[in-house]
Amino acid sequence: MLIEIPDVINPRQLKSIQAVLQQAQFVDGKISAGDVAQNVKKNEELIQDNSQQMQSLNNILMGSLINNPTYKAAVMMKKIGAPFLARYRKGMGYGGHIDNPIMGQMPNMYRTDVSTTLFLNDPDEYEGGDLVIVTKYGEHRARLKAGSAIVYPSTSWHYVDEVTSGERLVCVTWAQSMIQDANKREVLYELWQAREKMLKERPLDEETQGVDVTYIKLVQMWADT
Repeated sequence: MLIEIPDVINPRQLKSIQAVLQQAQFVDGKISAGDVAQNVKKNEELIQDNSQQMQSLNNILMGSLINNPTYKAAVMMKKIGAPFLARYRKGMGYGGHIDNPIMGQMPNMYRTDVSTTLFLNDPDEYEGGDLVIVTKYGEHRARLKAGSAIVYPSTSWHYVDEVTSGERLVCVTWAQSMIQDANKREVLYELWQAREKMLKERPLDEETQGVDVTYIKLVQMWADT
């Protein structure tokens, strides 16, 4: 399941984030790459520290994401990793790869079920740099406006095209879902969409109550908390 979520971060928050990133120190992104990614990863990552500014930045990014209703319904998050903020300048990209199945450090390790990319600047600020996710239906190219996110299975083969001009800024994170099976997550998300529409338009209808109850029962049946 691949979902694009608009307006995860509002314009005021984006301005604050971009102001911090303009002054921030980035390092070679290979420092966080796994064995395979070492050979294909060419970007820069923001140095993570315990400064108040960095904590505020992370709070904005992760708070906006995990409180977004669509993200919550699609991911059914159990655990989530710290965000990585990446910068791609001219000549940088990220070759084809699959994300590591387990991330974090003991005792806070987690399984990566769902990957998320948050776009932090607009696509007219750079050329190239498309996020390409390979699905069973073909390639999906993501080049979203600032503040938007794309959510996709961490088992997806994906890559970032080389940036040919400008600068691409993104935040990437991974989550372990309460629903490990990707097909079940998709069923629940589609049912949630129908349920939300029915609750809004016909909250007292018998059919609405039936869909609501079915959704709740399936979550109880499948969720690993």
